[in-house]
Amino acid sequence: MSETAANRAAHGAHVVVIDDEEGMCTILRKVLSQAGFRVDTYTQPQEALAHLRELPPDVVVTDLKMPGGNGLEVLRTVRQVSPTTNVIIMTAYATVESAIQAMRDGAYDYITKPFKLDELLLVVERAAERTRLKEENEALTRTLTRSYEVMELVGESAPMRELRSLIAKVAPTDAAVLIRGESGTGKELVARAIHRQSNRARAPFVAINCASIPETLLESELFGYEKGAFTGADRPKLGLVEVANGGTLFLDEIGDLPLALQAKVLRMLQEHEIQRVGGLRPISVDVRLIAATNRDLEEAMRERLFRADLFYRLNVISISLPPLRERREDIPILIEHFASKAARKLSRNVPTFGAEALAALERYPFPGNVRELENLVERLLILCEKETIGLEDLPADVRAHGRSTTPVSVQSWKNVADLDYRQAREQFEREYFRRLIEATRGNVSEAARLSGISRRHLYEKFERLGIRVPSRGED
Repeated sequence: MSETAANRAAHGAHVVVIDDEEGMCTILRKVLSQAGFRVDTYTQPQEALAHLRELPPDVVVTDLKMPGGNGLEVLRTVRQVSPTTNVIIMTAYATVESAIQAMRDGAYDYITKPFKLDELLLVVERAAERTRLKEENEALTRTLTRSYEVMELVGESAPMRELRSLIAKVAPTDAAVLIRGESGTGKELVARAIHRQSNRARAPFVAINCASIPETLLESELFGYEKGAFTGADRPKLGLVEVANGGTLFLDEIGDLPLALQAKVLRMLQEHEIQRVGGLRPISVDVRLIAATNRDLEEAMRERLFRADLFYRLNVISISLPPLRERREDIPILIEHFASKAARKLSRNVPTFGAEALAALERYPFPGNVRELENLVERLLILCEKETIGLEDLPADVRAHGRSTTPVSVQSWKNVADLDYRQAREQFEREYFRRLIEATRGNVSEAARLSGISRRHLYEKFERLGIRVPSRGED
């Protein structure tokens, strides 16, 4: 038995053969069983479909024209009952029209009688491997979805509210999305949120980091390869694009994609087809592409490192993620979220963060963005067993951003008991920013530098709080 057949036997893939000729069923049962498959054969399509509904197989091999029905009807029923099952159409009456219709209806492949048994066996092996990968990917997707149910896009700042609104508008479409932002801002999290809210949510979400895989291996990872394509390719392999078929393909760090592969990704977007390494025929695919980068793609285009035609294909919808330093008001909410998550993981109580510690964390620039904050919170929960984490527990570089402040007199807030937390925070912010703009004599750039908030975000706060500031450019 070949290595491929041995793998199939170990997997125990289930194949159903439907053909009105008893002799053909006998031959295929013998050949496929010897290759390690579990095989059931039927001469009546309706009998086969009744069993298919009860126990969907990995692969269906069906004749196109039969007295009791036809292969296209079988194909459509199987697609409804078990979307992961791959269907191979056999026929002695091959026409271009029937082949096109079969592929449009979702057939895995189309083979013409008479055929070589080795040729059919190879097609069945590929189809069974694809079914296995799709099932594994669906199981992984379900696990990841459960893991990310609590890992929502956390934050109540204006940029985060705008982001959630944009995702809700973009998700139901099939438009390509380009997510831009610094490392650690949550680009993959946004891509997963788009997928989960899309019509493809039940199909696979496949992510690949273009910068983490050597250029020599990236093409075969993306597009797969045929047996004999190169030394060591002793069996065909599905690429991640095929695994993602029907779902979403997320290409992270697409700015690092080599130029030669950029052309192939462009073809995938334009023609909805790919070609495996060493393959001779195109393979139809249906994937939604979401890409992400922390690079300046416009500059890369000027330097001829990124194709302009691919950029415009990707940039149908552009989402820019703000760095954490531009939404500092979300830091306390994120800290609470990550502390709860880490506490569950470590089986300990959720600690509180002292006022001075929170102030230092809010002023720290977080060059690693949300990912750095999450790692920092988990580290604090591991190393600090206290119920309240203070300024002295923070790393030295974060602690340096602590600032001694004159405590606000509670007596000066005559109606403090009438304020809830949000009202108190808004009252404090209004007073803080009013005094800040007075101290800088209306210089918004200087106010942004002192507060650690971007000019754009500062203007948004002034507008929300009703603070009169010079118009843009006056300072």
